[in-house]
Amino acid sequence: MKILEVKNLNLGFKTEAGFRQALFDVNFSLEKGKTLALVGESGCGKSISTMSILKLLPKTAQITSGEIFYNGKNLLEYSEKEMQKIRGAKIALIPQDPMTSLNPLYTIENQLLEVIEIHQNLKGEKARKKALESLEMVQIPCAKDRLKAYPHEFSGGMKQRAIIAMALACQAEILIADEPTTALDVTIQAQIMNLLSDIKSQLGTSILLITHDLALVGENADEIAVMYAGRIVEKAPAKDFFKNPNHPYSKALLNSMPAKRETILETIQGQPPTIHQDISGCKFHPRCKYCFEPCKKSVPENYKISENHISACFLNK
Repeated sequence: MKILEVKNLNLGFKTEAGFRQALFDVNFSLEKGKTLALVGESGCGKSISTMSILKLLPKTAQITSGEIFYNGKNLLEYSEKEMQKIRGAKIALIPQDPMTSLNPLYTIENQLLEVIEIHQNLKGEKARKKALESLEMVQIPCAKDRLKAYPHEFSGGMKQRAIIAMALACQAEILIADEPTTALDVTIQAQIMNLLSDIKSQLGTSILLITHDLALVGENADEIAVMYAGRIVEKAPAKDFFKNPNHPYSKALLNSMPAKRETILETIQGQPPTIHQDISGCKFHPRCKYCFEPCKKSVPENYKISENHISACFLNK
């Protein structure tokens, strides 16, 4: 069952040079109780796609067409007042930087109570009990004492757990985890990813994981969508993707990952294009070692590789 579906989403920005398109017919869906990883380099459009779901876009951004369905209802038709009931309560965001995402002036308890009172309509002892249960659920030791702590008294990993606790306190159906392990060391990264996996299996929560790190998603994602320059260029079940990556960009990302065996890491020459760069045809062609003439002239359609596996590359024609 699809709990979230983004269909033909087109978005751009008003700039001094005029309107510049940033997202091109973006399509992906999230199954209930599953994890979808949206993967790509910084600047490829991952975060702006997810901010479109929550309708938390900068003033210069404009969605020109498309639909975003949550439980069968188009969120783009919702008013701001209606969206306030969705954000946090139904779809919760775990932001990129846990170091700056909590208010330094308030205790962890106060910040948990605020979201619980707003979204769960609980007060007093019932709200405090819910706050404690949420901290315990994310495995913060001595949770009762930690409720009275301020953010500066938490490590980076504990801050991230507190943010996840806020989402759980509201019983959100969807967690959008935007680079949830940024600025955390490798050991803590693994702990946070294991925690998200446990939440999914225990509560049936659906997770949209935004990352540039394919090493993080290998054991945690059910499906992978690769994004480049505002387009989804490959989408497949995780097992199929790692076993048989198809798009040259996907292959390049995988080949640049450190492996256990001693191999020379490949690099991807150049940088992803900005919205101010006009590149004809496939936007990856200036960096692609498989590029041939059609790639420079027109944008490839999605070709079916196998069941539930698509790739936008002329090599599949």
